[in-house]
Amino acid sequence: MRTQVAIIGAGPSGLLLGQLLHKAGVDAVIVERKSADYVLGRIRAGVLEQITMDLLDEAGVGARMHVEGLIHDGINLLFKGQRHRIDMRELTGGSKVMVYGQTEVTHDLMNARQAAGLTTVYEAGNVSVHDFDGARPTVRYEKDGQTHEIECDFIAGCDGYHGVSRASVPASALRTYEKVYPFGWLGIMVDAPPVAHELIYANSQRGFALCSMRSTHRSRYYLQCSMDEKVANWSDEAFWNELRLRLDPEAAEHLVTGPSIEKSIAPLRSFVAEPMRFGRLFLAGDAAHIVPPTGAKGLNLATSDVSYLSKALIEFYKEKSSVGIDHYSDHCLRRVWKAARFSWWFTSLMHKFPDTGEFGQKIQEAELDYLVHSRAASTALAENYVGLPMETN
Repeated sequence: MRTQVAIIGAGPSGLLLGQLLHKAGVDAVIVERKSADYVLGRIRAGVLEQITMDLLDEAGVGARMHVEGLIHDGINLLFKGQRHRIDMRELTGGSKVMVYGQTEVTHDLMNARQAAGLTTVYEAGNVSVHDFDGARPTVRYEKDGQTHEIECDFIAGCDGYHGVSRASVPASALRTYEKVYPFGWLGIMVDAPPVAHELIYANSQRGFALCSMRSTHRSRYYLQCSMDEKVANWSDEAFWNELRLRLDPEAAEHLVTGPSIEKSIAPLRSFVAEPMRFGRLFLAGDAAHIVPPTGAKGLNLATSDVSYLSKALIEFYKEKSSVGIDHYSDHCLRRVWKAARFSWWFTSLMHKFPDTGEFGQKIQEAELDYLVHSRAASTALAENYVGLPMETN
């Protein structure tokens, strides 16, 4: 098989890249080691920055998002038993975010790719990348008992943290930075209306909590938990009881509970790999960086990578220019590190660390008090939360 761009990974970043390239007349094949049902079954975040919304519109897949997505103008910070609203729209001159689940984004992109008759190989075994340091890279995989090879001009590694793309880069060419946080998030999904119209980020002496949603009738809640906690140790009743203890009285009283439809524990880490280009192999999304979900940056960073990469590849084919390709890694990493900083700061501010103690708790509360009463500090939070502008220089 021959194509211009071979994309590894059919998550939202790989699918979005494929759709943007297709719209520009650039041929791409996507290879995914899991089934389509498995990809759609993964529960992920659902807060979209304006840049992500615009990119989905550009790809021609934004119609359902605009009908079903929930526009949010602000967020709520809860500490010392009281909620304080950060008005993001007013502080940033009109910027906002949208709550629209990553699963729904993936579904929209899958449907568009299928409708266009584009090639996606699911359940591809033993995927490997070759010769990306030369002019004729290839991707090999096994399917139905046979080995297949894709000849291409470029390879886009959109296959996540555990994927083959970054693992195929020589260790001498790669530098990684990592911070593992000493806690995780116990998350629960429930078919019930959310406790509030906007997200509530809670700092309490019992630990962090987040009240989020996927729609007006489906809610997503999280509790900070220890790294060695087990889902089996948490009944639904135990989760709801603990959540109430971390909320303000009004929220605790109006919380609508129900049987969980999904329950899981996610570890938290910050991770960045540099650079993000190796010859004709490019890393994008979780293949290159991971941020804790506190700042809602994971999916949005992936889409900004895809924005840079799609423009660079289209420029290469349409204008015979390699400028975008040559600057891809630098452009992405400037944005990645700013998002990593914000996610680390917000995580550090809102969570209870093992060595926090009473002094640490008081320092967090003092910083939060300053944050909600200082326009400058509130603006800095709002600007980062809605998403910093894309850089081109």
